[in-house]
Amino acid sequence: MLLTIDVGNTQTVLGLFDGDDIVEHWRISTDARRTADELAVLLQGLMGMHPLLGDELGDGIDGIAICATVPSVLHELREVTRRYYGDVPAVLVEPGVKTGVPILTDNPKEVGADRIINAVAAVDLYGGPAIVVDFGTATTFDAVSGRGEYVGGVIAPGIEISVDALGVKGAQLRKIEVARPRSVIGKNTVEAMQAGIVYGFAGQVDGVVSRMARELADDPEDVTVIATGGLAPMVLGESSVIDEHEPWLTLIGLRLVYERNVSRL
Repeated sequence: MLLTIDVGNTQTVLGLFDGDDIVEHWRISTDARRTADELAVLLQGLMGMHPLLGDELGDGIDGIAICATVPSVLHELREVTRRYYGDVPAVLVEPGVKTGVPILTDNPKEVGADRIINAVAAVDLYGGPAIVVDFGTATTFDAVSGRGEYVGGVIAPGIEISVDALGVKGAQLRKIEVARPRSVIGKNTVEAMQAGIVYGFAGQVDGVVSRMARELADDPEDVTVIATGGLAPMVLGESSVIDEHEPWLTLIGLRLVYERNVSRL
């Protein structure tokens, strides 16, 4: 089986693939202070609960694919693969790794690995043109052309960042649970903040995606809009432009990149 690891700024998502099917997944906090040995213990604890894997670290794992937006964590995961999975082929997404998606930006090396991996999966699953909206620490909008090229995107503050900022900077406000309120017009402070977050971000998504689609294609209706990320469900029901929801888009992209590179290892 293939172990895929997507390290984000706030959370790390792990997925276990049996062929093309994801059979298990986990979500943990990203901690840049964790050492390779601590990460190995964490992996062993998670995978030891799965019936298809053995008790020893590495049993049943035939390959590993990793992308990370946190360089220190990527460094430690590289050591994990070397020390604990030495006989297992591993693909770490970084410059030089074959993705199959041309990157048409001013400086391709500065584009986050997760954004490119999302584009890989979007092209494979839905073709182009497409826009991927990833609801993570930041809300990112990534554009893929009709020829399957990554052409650029938009980065906006994420939902949780906005909630935290309101709680810190608002003298009479506090951090709240991100949840859908009873109505747009809040009857109390918490509901008013929830309405601002949920409907405000839905409006942001609709506005940004509509403008991107007009630039991306002659007919904006030809553009497929895919939502992913842990907080996507909060906006799905309120946005009018999202066509598909694929919670494991990045993990699927990692599987595809692994398959395109494993023969080169």
